[in-house]
Amino acid sequence: MPVNLKAPDVGTLLDVAGVELGVVEAGIRKRDRRDLLVMRLSEGSTAAGVFTRNRFCAAPVSVCREHLAGGSIRALVVNTGNANAGTGAMGLANARRTCAALGSALGCRESEVLPFSTGVIMEQLPMDRLLEGLPRAVAALGSASWLDAARAIMTTDTQPKAASRSIMLDGARVVLTGIAKGAGMIRPDMATMLGFVATDARISPHVLAAMCRQAADASFNAITVDGDTSTNDSFIMVATGRSDAAPITGINTPPGREFMSALKSLAVELAQAIVRDGEGATKFITVTVEGGVDITECRRVGYAIAHSPLVKTAFFASDPNLGRILAAVGYAGIDDLDQSRIDLHLDDVLVASGGARHPQYREEDGQRVMRQDEITVRVGLHRGTAAATLWTCDLSHDYVSINADYRS
Repeated sequence: MPVNLKAPDVGTLLDVAGVELGVVEAGIRKRDRRDLLVMRLSEGSTAAGVFTRNRFCAAPVSVCREHLAGGSIRALVVNTGNANAGTGAMGLANARRTCAALGSALGCRESEVLPFSTGVIMEQLPMDRLLEGLPRAVAALGSASWLDAARAIMTTDTQPKAASRSIMLDGARVVLTGIAKGAGMIRPDMATMLGFVATDARISPHVLAAMCRQAADASFNAITVDGDTSTNDSFIMVATGRSDAAPITGINTPPGREFMSALKSLAVELAQAIVRDGEGATKFITVTVEGGVDITECRRVGYAIAHSPLVKTAFFASDPNLGRILAAVGYAGIDDLDQSRIDLHLDDVLVASGGARHPQYREEDGQRVMRQDEITVRVGLHRGTAAATLWTCDLSHDYVSINADYRS
């Protein structure tokens, strides 16, 4: 069961002017589930993306990068059940064929379509089923809700992930709505996830690209479930420009700062939902590292803790075997780390100070915190003023079962 995560209420998800959604059952991998999403954008929309750093990236990732570099984007297409990764030249051809087919159906160029896939790696897309489903998805445009769209992109997720924000900029309303999927194969760069945020704000491509990067760094690049970087990770922002608000001309303008605050809040909510729905997760864990020389150093320590199977299994067992956390801090790669200056808190409990067990720490206090379903780990390095926070989950028996049975 996900950790304190409820399915979003369709009534809380706001429509974005200039975005139409169509969802159908195409039978990509399984019957009786809607697994193909088409998103049509109004003319003049801008788009930006951040993608996986996995060098074995999926065919749709390569095609998306090419098409975003070309400028105008009029549609997105997402299939679940098949990742179209590890599929070579045929996979690239199939991703382009998908874009061409949708472009033809919508009356736009192939290069104005962004394709996305998620699911099993190293299997070719079932193009007959996908191409048969596209006209039906186009015919369904405008009939699907954002909740329908969130459900259509799920794989091992147990809950759809969607959220909205509404803000006022210079007296005019601006809406942001996002969906995401992911539960396993999650770590930064990016975290197997797909994320899409649409807004009716007017934002130029170069400003939108900077916003997309900043939002990803604050959210999807600050989570980990199992330390595996997927072949397909993509986070896409689209801005239709249909709001009456004045154009946002920069991140550091007053409207830009207001918009970024809402965007980061939305992206963090979606990213945390991925961790809360981590495969087999029973605990949601916040890791904060303070007093680093820079943010990179703090993140390195945080991920050493969050990726450690020993740490994660201790959390699953509610076992305050907290020397495992100190060991992870020690192997995080800071060559001049002074262990005598390290302290460790578990929620409000000071566990270690001066690099050793704190004299007043009691095992029962650690057990009290470890039994909670939400826990904060706070490490003080006392080397500088930088800090970083990330989110992870425990590692349970169910994680192994889910991934052992994934293709069956």
